[in-house]
Amino acid sequence: MASLCCSTTTTIVLSEKFPPRVTQSPKLNRLKTQKQRITERRRLIVRSITEDKEAIVVKKSDTFDQQEEPKGEEVDRDTDRLMSRGINAAIVLAAGTVAVTKLLSIDHDYWHGWTLYEILRYAPEHNWVAYEQILKTNPVLAKMAISGVVYSLGDWIAQCYEGKPLFEFDRTRVLRSGLVGFTLHGSLSHYYYQFCEALFPFQDWWVVPAKVAFDQTVWSAIWNTIYYTVLGLLRFQSPDKVLGEIKTTFWPMITAGWKLWPLAHLVTYGVIPVDQRLLWVDCIELIWVTILSTYSNEKAEAQVIGETNSSTED
Repeated sequence: MASLCCSTTTTIVLSEKFPPRVTQSPKLNRLKTQKQRITERRRLIVRSITEDKEAIVVKKSDTFDQQEEPKGEEVDRDTDRLMSRGINAAIVLAAGTVAVTKLLSIDHDYWHGWTLYEILRYAPEHNWVAYEQILKTNPVLAKMAISGVVYSLGDWIAQCYEGKPLFEFDRTRVLRSGLVGFTLHGSLSHYYYQFCEALFPFQDWWVVPAKVAFDQTVWSAIWNTIYYTVLGLLRFQSPDKVLGEIKTTFWPMITAGWKLWPLAHLVTYGVIPVDQRLLWVDCIELIWVTILSTYSNEKAEAQVIGETNSSTED
């Protein structure tokens, strides 16, 4: 009995010292690992969201700082454009008002008792009589003035044809073209038509086609060269650039003229008197100057773009 009691006590003591191990099931382990992974993923998502928010805020502040300066430049640009448009509109309205007033007030000394119908009826006829008198007294100056007006209008039409709004034309460009028409085209054309009559002093059927052929070869080559040379010099281009522009535009402009001028010059040399030819030619010149000015400025802009590209590449 004593031995039994001892044995039982020892077993009890051993069992108290070493309690039995509780084994966890594999499902519980899987749930714990899944929970840990989910919490880690949540932390990563939250961290990435906060980092993205901070990055967006930084980018917005940077772009805002960068856009402050362009907005100021755009405001200045819009202000300059509005001022330029206002100046151009004032010039056009003033010139148009002066021209219409001069044309309609040709008979202002005799208006006493006239009706508006009578003023409008006799204004074209009396303006034509005044023009013929000026041609007799000062023909060169009259033709210079007509060519200057026509070349200015032609360049303005060319700029509108290129896509510019009506009152956003380049005043310097219009002035250049008008200056070429006033100083060179009117005076040179006056003497050219007299020279052409002296060169072909015949009345045969072939004279008109011969004058047209001479006009569209010799004179057209001379005038196109003069036009592009003077325009290049007025743009302060170097002689090499002017010469290069003449080489590139010479033959295309000659052939382009053949699509317009031969038919028009059949009327010029076959119907119109010598003194009135420049007025008729200047009416057709409105179309031709539009072509000339557009082609010239396209070449000039292409050269400027090429130079800027080459300088940026260097």
